[in-house]
Amino acid sequence: MNIENKINMFLNRIPVAKRVIKRIYQYSMYAISSKVKFEGDIKRISPQDGMEYFFGYYDKSPWDASDRYMLCLRVKKTNKSVAPKESAEIVLFDTQDNNSFKVIGHTRTWNVQQGCMLQWLGPDFSERIIFNDFRNGEYCSVILNIRTNEERVIDMPVYSVSQDGKFALTLDFSRLHRLRKGYGYSNLIETTSDEKCPDMPCIWKIELGTGEVKPLLKYTDFAQFETRLEMKEAEHKVNHIMINPSGSRFMILHRWFEGTRKYTRLVTANSDGTEMYNLNDDNMTSHCFWKNDSEIVAYAHKTSTGNGYYLMKDKSKEYQRKWPELSSDGHPSYSPDGSMVVTDTYPDRARKAKVYIIKNGEVKMLATVFAPFKYDNDFRCDLHPRWNRKTTSICFDSVHEGKRALYVVDVK
Repeated sequence: MNIENKINMFLNRIPVAKRVIKRIYQYSMYAISSKVKFEGDIKRISPQDGMEYFFGYYDKSPWDASDRYMLCLRVKKTNKSVAPKESAEIVLFDTQDNNSFKVIGHTRTWNVQQGCMLQWLGPDFSERIIFNDFRNGEYCSVILNIRTNEERVIDMPVYSVSQDGKFALTLDFSRLHRLRKGYGYSNLIETTSDEKCPDMPCIWKIELGTGEVKPLLKYTDFAQFETRLEMKEAEHKVNHIMINPSGSRFMILHRWFEGTRKYTRLVTANSDGTEMYNLNDDNMTSHCFWKNDSEIVAYAHKTSTGNGYYLMKDKSKEYQRKWPELSSDGHPSYSPDGSMVVTDTYPDRARKAKVYIIKNGEVKMLATVFAPFKYDNDFRCDLHPRWNRKTTSICFDSVHEGKRALYVVDVK
């Protein structure tokens, strides 16, 4: 582990001091670093019209099945509130018509990191999209047919949607907003804010065909599952649900806070909430992705080997260290055909963030972009690289031209 990572781990225990020290360090390093706005064959998809454009998280693709149309959110500002109550426009780009676009909908509940969970709905990924909204005083999700404009409203927001489009899993976005700024929604006040470990549901399953909602697991189910001493008086939350390709199992990060100390473990379970498995319990698991139904790649900590990317086999203690030259956290995902991996980095000491492709075990940099200081901390613009359907292009969000915008780089 390098000296910067060691200092970062120590400062995680004192968040306020960490932000001050981090900012002083960044300004100092930037002052003496070479200035780079961007590197790579980057193409901007969104227009420069004074608005901000972004898609959201890295586990979804903005492209439809044909790779012609791309989804995106358009908003006025993304550096004043992490979860604004102002509505965002849902935009559809036509990449075969000079990136022309039209507004096809609106959402009143979104955040700067994951948007409104906007995505194409399987199994065809061609006509229907799904996104979260706030209507009649409640969170909900909307299935919209972009050809007919017919929509169907479901009485719960979605977090992760199965690839066949049959069901989704979700969580409490208001609790998430309080405990992880930039990932939840601010429209409703959290009802469990005075409880550290509520004996209440924290994960629900939604049948998208019927709209039926069923609670799967409670916060207490996680706290009572292979309990650790630090959990006893800690505050608990869950985040980052991801369903495997067949829809048979899902993973989730169980996090608990003991004072200023944060612990995270990676837990998997069947899609009905049964057969929970504690896949990684070495205090830190960050960003993950299903390689297939039984393997997960994650940036995580292993007591014996430290921080890095690991390929873990579900329901086992088997794992492999991957790409040791990538020592910093990022957002990894396997290509649709499973042959490549894309990931990114957070801004370095010169405020430069990078996109990497891994093919045949070789790590290659695809793009570098500058991150202005006004987009930092909770308002940062993570690149969140995502694959197109044909495995020929990568899409990412960036602020190197002064505002959030949508960019594409080809895989070579």
